[in-house]
Amino acid sequence: MNFVSLSPHFPPNYYPFCARLKDRGVNVLGLADAPYETLRPELREALTEYYRVDDLHDYGQLLRACGYFTHRYGKIDRIDSHSEYWLETEARLRTDFHVFGIQAGEIDEIKSKSRMKRKFVQAGVAVARGEVVRSLEEGRRLVAEIGYPVVAKPDIGVGAATTFKIEGDGELQRFFASKPPGDFLLEEFIAGRLFSFDGLADRDGNPVFFTSHAFSQGIMETVNADDHLYYYSLREIPPDLEEAGRRVLKEFSVRERFFHIEFFRRDRDERIVALEVNMRPPGGLTTDMFNYANDIDIYGEWANVVVHNRFTDAWSRPYHCCYIGRKLRKEYAHSHEEILGAYGHRILHHEKIDSIFRAAIGDYGYLVRSPDLGEIREVAGFILQLK
Repeated sequence: MNFVSLSPHFPPNYYPFCARLKDRGVNVLGLADAPYETLRPELREALTEYYRVDDLHDYGQLLRACGYFTHRYGKIDRIDSHSEYWLETEARLRTDFHVFGIQAGEIDEIKSKSRMKRKFVQAGVAVARGEVVRSLEEGRRLVAEIGYPVVAKPDIGVGAATTFKIEGDGELQRFFASKPPGDFLLEEFIAGRLFSFDGLADRDGNPVFFTSHAFSQGIMETVNADDHLYYYSLREIPPDLEEAGRRVLKEFSVRERFFHIEFFRRDRDERIVALEVNMRPPGGLTTDMFNYANDIDIYGEWANVVVHNRFTDAWSRPYHCCYIGRKLRKEYAHSHEEILGAYGHRILHHEKIDSIFRAAIGDYGYLVRSPDLGEIREVAGFILQLK
């Protein structure tokens, strides 16, 4: 099997995807614009060959690279980066080289939030009322139907950096006066708690691994207020959340892919409301959290699904695993040394977070594990306590 790994060096904790493929006899063909010598040794060891381009955004260079791989190794069997940023590029390459997976003609349904919303409705899952609006007049007409507050976010976009909560007509006018380019979705603000439904589907669309995470607050609020957050895996998934997740997976025909689906549990009636779907692993260190919460190797099991269409590890969620992110601009009551002294027996991993992720998940992250949710919250409170 020939697997083209696009941008295999980023994020840094994803190198095991390539390593586990190599362990299963796959030709792992790296394609990126980073100098080979800057790749971590474990990644270099996993690659059968590495093709460096000047710019990963230059599609012509990517075509030539994949043409070279085809000439050298035969037909390409898979192309992936596990990154939201490269979803469209991967789909174009798969289409041009007749490779299994999401194709160029399918990408809009998993990139456009307005089209996602229609798919959620078809799946029988509730959504926030809203639509794409292109003028102040259209925005006012919609607000007359759904009321304030509303949320404006790019119809196609990654992250929450350009997502805004709008409380009244003055803010709506200012938004349209200075709106970034591109289509924006305007929808009702959902007051509720954020949950995710995450996992891995096999080639036949069966979710062979799944879990759920609860967030201390929404990502939009975290980014816009430059706040910190934590999120933790659930040991038991509420039935209505799992049902909604399974319905969405079926409607989107997820095959041989990780998935990250976001939902709100609405405060006023406890109803599950779909937010968005992402056809890639959840970000940050969440794949490592899969492993710590279940004592499995998700990287190896993903490789098993790709090569053999089998998931062999048993999993039962014996632990909650929590990510706790701190931001450098805040003054915390407890130092790093004090944190390790008090809760080192529960902290499995900690590291500096790449700056590209800091707005959402912080500058420094801790992974904490415990079977007791009360202890998880205690540790999170200690780490995030301010002076």
